[in-house]
Amino acid sequence: MTPAAIVSKLWNYCNVLRDDGMSYGDYVEQLTYLLFLKMADERTKPPYNQKSNVPADYSWPTLVKKDGDELFDHYRHTLENLGNEKGLLGLIFNKSQNKFQDPAKLRRLIVDLIGSENWSVMSADVKGDAYEGLLEKNAQDTKSGAGQYFTPRPLIQAIVDVIAPKPGETICDPACGTGGFLLAAHDSLVDNYPHMTKDERKKLKQGTFKGWELVQSTARLCAMNLMLHGIGSDDTALPLAVSDSLAADPGDRFDIILTNPPFGKKSSTTIVGEDGKVAKEKETVERDDFWATTSNKQLNFMQHVKTLLKQHGRAAVVVPDNVLFEGGAGETIRRKLLHECDVHTVLRLPTGLFYAQGVKANVIFFDRKPASETPWTKKLWIYDLRTNMHFTLKTNPLKRSDLDEFVELYNPANRKQRTATWNEENADGRWRCYDYEDLIARDKASLDIFWLKDDSLEDSDNLPEPGVIAAEIVQDLEAALEQFRLIAEDLGEEEELS
Repeated sequence: MTPAAIVSKLWNYCNVLRDDGMSYGDYVEQLTYLLFLKMADERTKPPYNQKSNVPADYSWPTLVKKDGDELFDHYRHTLENLGNEKGLLGLIFNKSQNKFQDPAKLRRLIVDLIGSENWSVMSADVKGDAYEGLLEKNAQDTKSGAGQYFTPRPLIQAIVDVIAPKPGETICDPACGTGGFLLAAHDSLVDNYPHMTKDERKKLKQGTFKGWELVQSTARLCAMNLMLHGIGSDDTALPLAVSDSLAADPGDRFDIILTNPPFGKKSSTTIVGEDGKVAKEKETVERDDFWATTSNKQLNFMQHVKTLLKQHGRAAVVVPDNVLFEGGAGETIRRKLLHECDVHTVLRLPTGLFYAQGVKANVIFFDRKPASETPWTKKLWIYDLRTNMHFTLKTNPLKRSDLDEFVELYNPANRKQRTATWNEENADGRWRCYDYEDLIARDKASLDIFWLKDDSLEDSDNLPEPGVIAAEIVQDLEAALEQFRLIAEDLGEEEELS
C-alpha cells in the first residue's frame, strides 16, 4: 500500500471520530500509541525475534483480545503504566490519555485499521512518508495550533540540498518539532551516498542526529517519526531530548545545525520534563556564552546555534524578519555574528508558507569560524523569493521546484563561485551580494535588505488574485498584532491579553 493510500485510510477514520469530539491532534496521538505497540509486537516475531521492551501485561495482543468496557479500561491502564516507564516508552507514553469516547471505535482502529497491516515489513520510506502525511494534515488544522511545529517540507528539502550533509557529519536541530529537518538530512545522505560502509550506516542510525523539543506532545510525534524512518529505534540510540534547549549549553558540538525555532518573543508554554515536573519557560535567557541577554527567543536561538556549531560547522536557521532589523540586543548579535562567523547567505521567504499566521521569515546560512581580529563575513548573498511571489497553503502551495533557482545560484559545490543575477541592466534579478563594509554601515547593521520593485504597486494589471490579496492582508494584520502584543507584554499588560 502506498503512503498516500495509508494516509487516506487512516485519515478518513478521523472524520468519524471527530463526531465524538476528538481533534486532529488527539487522533494522531492515539495513532502513535497504537502504532508503537503494534510494531513492538511485530518485532518479536520472525524474522526479527527481538525482545520487546513493552511489559507483557500491556502489549499489543492484550488489546486485541479485549472488547467493550474491558478494552476501554485496559487501554487507559496501558497508557498510564507505560507513561511511568523510562527511556523510549516514557517518551512515547508520558502524560498519555485515552481520548476515545466509544469502545467500538477504539476496537475498530485496533483491529481493522492498524491491526490489518504489517507495519514492520513496510519500507521506512513507505511508513515514514505515511506518518509525515498525517502530521502535515494535522498541521493544516489551524485551530489546533499544530502548524507552529511543522516547517513546509519543500523548504526543508531545499535547505538540506544546499547544506549537502556528508557521511560522518553530526547533525542537530535544537527546536526539532516533529523532526522534519533531521529526516530530510537522513534521506539526503541515504539518496546521495548509496554505497556507505556498514560502519557509516550504523553511525547514520545511531550517532548522526540529535534533536531537542520543548513540548512533550510534539516530542512524542517526533520520536515516532524518527522510529518509522529507521532512526533511533532502541533506547540507547534515540537522538531526542525533551527539554528547553536554550536553558544551558549542553556541551555537544555539531557539524551541521538545521532549525526553525518557534516564532514569538515570549511564551507561556508549560513544560513537562521527563521526570514529570511542570515548569514555565523562562522569559529572559542569561548565559555566559551568549553575546547579549534578551527575551527574544529567535535572537537567543541564533546565539545558541553559534555555540552548538563545531569550528567550520555550518548552519541554516529560519528566522522572522525582526531578527534582521531589531535594535538593541538584535544589533549587538548581528554585528557579533558577522564578525565571528561567515554569514554568507540569506533567503527571503514569501508569505503564505507557514501554518502559523502572520509570519514573514528568512533563512540565514552561516559557518562558525575560529577567533579572528578581522571579520569572517566578506560578502552576504541575498536571494529574494518574497517580492512579487504569492503562495497560499491550499490553492498555490510552495513546491520544491519553486526553489530550484535559489539552489542553483547558491552553488553548494563551490560557494566561492557565485554570479549575481541582479545588475543595472537586469533590475529584476533576485540574487545579489553586499560587502561586509556596506552591511555594518547600515542603520543598526540591518540585514533586512530588498531592492526589487513591487509590481502590484506599479501596475494594477499585475495584481494577484483577490484571495491571495486577502490572505496577505491577514498575514500583515497578524504580524502587526503580534508586534503590538509583544509591546503590551513588555509594558506589563500580558495578563489582560491572555
